[in-house]
Formats: sequence, structure tokens, C-alpha cells
Amino acid sequence: MQSTANYLWLLSDILGQGATANVFRGRNKKTGDLYAVKVFNNLSFLRPADVQTREFEVLKKLNHKNIVKLFAIEEEMSSRHKVLVMEYCPCASLYSVLEEPSNAYGLPESEFLIVSRDVVAGMNHLRENGIIHRDIKPGNIMRVIGEDGQSVYKLTDFGAARELEDDEQFVSLYGTEEYLHPDMYERAVLRKDHQKKYGATVDLWSIGVTFYHAACGVLPFRPFEGPRRNKEVMYKIITGKPSGAISGVQRAENGPIEWSWDLPLSCNLSLGLQVLFTPVLANILEADQEKCWGFEQFFAVTNDIFHRIVIHVFSLQQMTFHTLYIHKYNTPAEFHDLIYKQTKIPSQNQELLFEGRRLVLETNRQVQHFPVTTEENPIMVITRDMLTIIGLQYEEVYVPKLQTPYDLDYDATLAKGVTGIVCYYCKVSSDLLLVQELTRKGISWLIDVIKDEYSETVHKNTEGTIRFNFCNRTVEKDLKIYEHVMQISVEPEIYDIHSKLLLLSGSHQNLDTSLRDMKNEWSPGGILTDSWLSVEGTRLSDRNVEKLQVLLSSITEICTQFKKDKAQRRLMYNEEQIHKFDKQKLALHATKAYTLYKEECIGKYESFRLKVQEWMRKMIHLRKQLFTLRNQCFDIAEEVSKCQHYINEYQDSMPQKMFANSGGIKPSVNPIYASPNTLVEMTLGMRKLKEEMEGVVKELSENNHILERFGALTMDGGLRNVDCI
Repeated sequence: MQSTANYLWLLSDILGQGATANVFRGRNKKTGDLYAVKVFNNLSFLRPADVQTREFEVLKKLNHKNIVKLFAIEEEMSSRHKVLVMEYCPCASLYSVLEEPSNAYGLPESEFLIVSRDVVAGMNHLRENGIIHRDIKPGNIMRVIGEDGQSVYKLTDFGAARELEDDEQFVSLYGTEEYLHPDMYERAVLRKDHQKKYGATVDLWSIGVTFYHAACGVLPFRPFEGPRRNKEVMYKIITGKPSGAISGVQRAENGPIEWSWDLPLSCNLSLGLQVLFTPVLANILEADQEKCWGFEQFFAVTNDIFHRIVIHVFSLQQMTFHTLYIHKYNTPAEFHDLIYKQTKIPSQNQELLFEGRRLVLETNRQVQHFPVTTEENPIMVITRDMLTIIGLQYEEVYVPKLQTPYDLDYDATLAKGVTGIVCYYCKVSSDLLLVQELTRKGISWLIDVIKDEYSETVHKNTEGTIRFNFCNRTVEKDLKIYEHVMQISVEPEIYDIHSKLLLLSGSHQNLDTSLRDMKNEWSPGGILTDSWLSVEGTRLSDRNVEKLQVLLSSITEICTQFKKDKAQRRLMYNEEQIHKFDKQKLALHATKAYTLYKEECIGKYESFRLKVQEWMRKMIHLRKQLFTLRNQCFDIAEEVSKCQHYINEYQDSMPQKMFANSGGIKPSVNPIYASPNTLVEMTLGMRKLKEEMEGVVKELSENNHILERFGALTMDGGLRNVDCI
């Protein structure tokens, strides 16, 4: 037990070790509260006095939620060495988080955003106080759990920190070699002399390596056998990196360097976030300090990312997830543009569905007022065009062969790798299942949309039929009245209208037949039947993900035990035998996990994907046919409306013609009015005409009433199927 005036700690209760100090878990003597106590060793006192006190002075200036707090500077009772009493972070460091097998391929997107946001906020506070850290790495980023249950990350270990403005430089060397800026690496690791000076932006390189590590679970620059064993190649990679590349890997001894400008497929970050964050990595992982971003630009771009909101979108015909990062004040125009960038579906062709209904976005509606989405309940986008199914993109990862020789170090490393791979299988299987469930749901919604479009077309066709029948009867009666009752000449346009109506009659009959035939497509055995959805692919009831998690649990237990065995360095005979049995079980569980993943999850998903592609092709063809019929229906309705308008005008002129004939003007083709009984015959004709006109007016009134009812039905149907947001 060691202590200061107010704090005490056990030497066995160590939290971390560094070159110049150790950190212990200590307690306040009065309250019993936990603290982190940093005790400096003899090596630290070999440094110049100003360097020894620099960390104290730096910590005194800092006060931020993303920087580990300094509570006191005291002296150890016996040695009188300085002791820093700091905030205790019980959840260890980001490095420990990344060492967990579940994060072997990088942090989940939500956790990565928290890490990056907190590190940027902490660094921003440092720069506001003119301080550089010079040793940014996952091991110096501590994790705690906040009051809301979410992680909070804090920068710590300011032993290498110093005050330095943006335009100042320094020549001293600090840091951890995997995260060092190339200029510093050359001198600190390779021991090569040069006259270069370093600016505050060297922290940005370390942040870039840290962010890549957090996103992918591995370092961005990896020589064959690792950076510690192959330092010359490591230096070659970080100095020879093409501009814009964010990683370089050597996969074989003396092999070429494979450069990449994108994050790997196994990364857990969505494409929407990758598009925003990859340029950040590219511009801070620049060896040339002239090309590297400054802090001002780095803070501006990253904070722009953090202030966006997320909208989840599922492209039904492509079977792909999309996470859109967009400002809350943006409008549907920017939203549709982001969908286009990720799906390549033109904005004008995008149709949106949400919770089973059409989603219509008003042009001036801000994104913050859009429906709240989740991965399980996204906005779905469809189009009338045929698209190739892309599906979930995943990396082919294989379980390594478990070698038989007994080796504690190798076995611990192997078990950790296998655990990470099976974790990856669980994640991919869960995502594949969600893709299939969303596709099933989306297809059901799409069928309803097509049925609604069909009903709207039928309503419009019925309305047109009523108008057509009315016009046809009216024209025939008008012709009869004019020719046989009034005995006046008929204008040739009325015959044209009659001929046009006869032609439209044939089009109406063809349209009726096509619509009846189309209705059969959603009866059993038709194109729109969705019974196959319950047969193809995997479902929640299969519980494949749960089966993989059971195997993962067994593998994790073995991995934990192998880690303990490695720490012992040597096992007794019985323990060694148990270790060997566990290794056999590890191989058995890993093989079962791979078989289940490959055959049940991947295999059935691929069959499902092919079936969806075939169904979508038929559906698009059917929908195009319906769209064509819908257009024909509207065209016919428009022509009938024109005919009706002309008929109405012609009927309005009827009294004038009657008056003209009653005024004594002799029609050249009606000699009946020249007889002595002209007045009597005219009276009879007018009476009969009146009766005919009253019948027409009555029929017109009845038909108009029917039209109004159909219009109301169409309006109601449209309102039920359109969700105006």
C-alpha cells in the first residue's frame, strides 16, 4: 500500500504502465471514491525539470468533458515523488475496446461516431488552449459510461504534451511508432538524422491512424509480419503513400504494397458515413505537411458530419441499405439527391413508401419533419425501371485451419482470431436476415401499390365509360331530333363527333378486356402472388443467428481461457491436457459455425435474391403495362370530354336555330314548312322537341349525379393511398 496525504493505492492494483510512470487505481481516504493515481518512476526524473513539470502545467489549463480531469497534485508519503490524482475511467481504453473480438472488424457505426466526435471535441479544446498532445493513440483514449448509458471517450496521458500554436514548430520526439507522423518516425524509430521540424498537424496524422483503426479494427499501414518487425517497410509505406490513399498493406514477404483509397468491405461503417469520412482520412493522412489539412479545416468538416441527422433508406429493387447523413434544415430536393448518389435512381423516378403507404414529401418540408426511421423501419424507395439486385455487400472471411502443435502464444492468438471471425458471421447473418425481412415487407407494400394503381385506373375507366355512353346517346338523340323532328340541316361537326365516339367505343372495349385480364395477375398463380416469400430464404423462425451466437459463446469461453493460459506461460500436465481438448472443441465449434453461416445463411439468401430478381422483372413488366393502360384511359377520357364539351355547345345553340326557323326563314332542304299547314306542323314539332329536350336534360342530370359520385370515390381512394407529409 502506498499513499499521499489524501489518497492511497495498492501496487498490485495497476491500470497501466508507461515509460516514465505507472497508473494505479486509488481511493480517497475520506470518501472512498475511486481515482486514477499516476505515479512517476525514476526514469521520469532523468528528464529536464521543465519537461517534468510540463504535464502538470498542461493539465491545469484543461477542463473539458472529453479530457480526463486532474483533481490534485500530491506527493507520495515515502518517496516524496509527485503524484497526479486524476479521473478514474473504469471501462479501460479505446485500445481495450478494439481488442474485444466483437470489434475485430471495427466498431459499430454508432460507437465509431461517438469516438470520433469525442476525440474531435477534446482536440478542439487542446487547440483552443494552444496545446498539442503528440501521443494520440487508442491506448490514450479512455472510456467511461455516461448518465444516458452511452460511451464517453476522454483524452489522457499528457506526458508528451506541450504548448504550441498552429504556426510554431518543435524538434523533440515523442509518440508511439505505429501512430507517428512519417517525419517523426524517420528520426525516432529509424534513428536517421534530419533537420526537419514538426508542427501541430503531426497530431492529425495520429488521429487519422486512430480513426482508421477504430473503423476497421486494424492499422491502416501494415508491412508483412507487422510494423514492429519490419520498420524499414513501414517507413516506406507511410512515406511512399500516394496522395489520397488511406491504407497500404504488404501481404507477402518482399511483396508489393496494396494501396487503397476506400475503407475495406468488412468495415462496419455505412456507405453514407464512409463517403463523408474517407475524405477526412485522406486529407489528414498526408506525409507532406503542406498538403495536410490544418486543424481549422479538420474541425469544420468533422463538425459538419456530427451535426447531420440520419435517415434510413432501403432500396427495395436493389435489396440494399442506405444511411443518409443530411442536415435537418435540408429539403426533399437534397434528400432525393442523396438517394440518387447512393442508388443511382434519378430523383424524378424515385417513389417512396413508408409503413405501407406512399410517402409524398412537400417541396418546402424540412428534413427534421420527415418520418422517424430506423434500420428496421426505413423509408423504402422504388422505381418503375428495372434495376439489378445488388444485395448486402460482405467480405469472404474463412476460419483458419487450427494447427495441431501445442503452443500457448499461438493458440491464444488463434482463438482470438476465430472468435472475431464468428462474431463477423453473426453480424453478417443478422444483416442478411434483416434484408430479407425488409424485402418481404416491401414486396407486400408494392403489391398493394399496384392494386391501388389498378383500382384508380378502373375508377377512371368507369367514369370515362359513363361519360362516353352519355355522349353517345345524346349525339344520337340530337341527330334524330334535328333530322326527323325539326327538319333543319345538321352541321357536319356533329357527324364527326358521332364517328369519333364510334371509334372510341372500340378502344373502350379493348381497355376493359385488358384491365380484366390484369386483375388475374394477383389471383393465386398470378405474377403478383407473394406466397413464395414464405418459402424462399431465411426467416426469424429459423433462428440461425441465435444458433451462431450459441457457438460464439462457447468459442469465447475457450478464447478467454487460452488468454489466461498464455499469461501463465507454462501449464501443469492436467491443465495442458484440458487445453488440448479445448483446442479440439474450438476447431469443432468453428467448423459448425462456418457450415451454418455458409449453407443456411449465405446459401439460402442467395437463392432468395435470385427469386426476387425474377419476380421484380415480371412485376416491372406488369406495372409498365398498367401504366400504359392508365395513360390510354386518360387519353380516352380526355377525348370524351372534348366531345361532351362540343355537344354542350351545340345544344346551347339549338334555341337560336329553332327561333330562326320559326321567324319565317325557309330552310332549303325542308319543303314541309312551305305548305299551308306550316303553323300547325311547327307547333307539333316544337311540342315534340320540348319533350325530347326534357328527356335529355333529365338524363344529363342523372349522369352528372353519377359522375359526381365516381369523382368522390376516386378522390377518397386517392386520399386513402396518399400520405401527405
